[in-house]
Amino acid sequence: MASGIEPGAELLRIENISLSFGGVKALTDVSFNIKRGEVRAIIGPNGAGKSSMLNVINGFYHPQVGEVWYCGEKRKGAKPHQIAHQGIARTFQNIALFKGMSTLDNIMTGRSTHMAANMLSQAIWRGTAEKEEIKNRRYVEEIIDFLEIQSIRKTPVGRLPYGLQKRVELGRALAAEPVLLLLDEPMAGMNVEEKEDMSRFILDVQSEFGTTIAIIEHDMGVVMDISDRLVVLDYGKKIGDGTPEEIRNNQAVIDAYLGVPHE
Repeated sequence: MASGIEPGAELLRIENISLSFGGVKALTDVSFNIKRGEVRAIIGPNGAGKSSMLNVINGFYHPQVGEVWYCGEKRKGAKPHQIAHQGIARTFQNIALFKGMSTLDNIMTGRSTHMAANMLSQAIWRGTAEKEEIKNRRYVEEIIDFLEIQSIRKTPVGRLPYGLQKRVELGRALAAEPVLLLLDEPMAGMNVEEKEDMSRFILDVQSEFGTTIAIIEHDMGVVMDISDRLVVLDYGKKIGDGTPEEIRNNQAVIDAYLGVPHE
């Protein structure tokens, strides 16, 4: 679906999105776009609506007002599994892995959108199912090599330290071969060395796989270093949009992060 979108062209557009839960407004009239091949950061204070925006993009939430355009087409009520088949994958703020399963098996679950064999074929493991399994396992092994986690490929993820679990979750998202990868605080809780490793992997995903990335992250130093453009939310409203340099000099953004009282 996204194969015809050239690098630098608009891949996804958020247009006048408003989202409410009862009387609580999570997002109010937010508009921005994501271009093919860029790292696009979505930043803002706690409670700004960042995760709600990712949930709108991948279909967990359906806004009351506004439109989502993907690959030049207006999206109409698509469900998360349908959106995953369109090439959008994500990681979560709270790690959502199968703790009793190995690293390899967790990443293999990310290949579900590339499996066409029916349940009977999978059960007897012959023909199409066998060929699929071999092909998908080969791809997963490449991801394991890429993320430098060969030594833990058979380790149950519940035994892994936090930073490695985050890397496994990234691997599972990459297994889906996403066109657009949504990362919800991929470096939360990490130490400096772990953040440096994750930043390197994110940039490598962008350059080597050509993946477009939208990232939520609170570490402003990291965000400014790896992002091509940033959109800034505060209390569900957009207060800034531009390059790292433009955001650094945006007074509204400075005020929001410095804790200046809101009128």
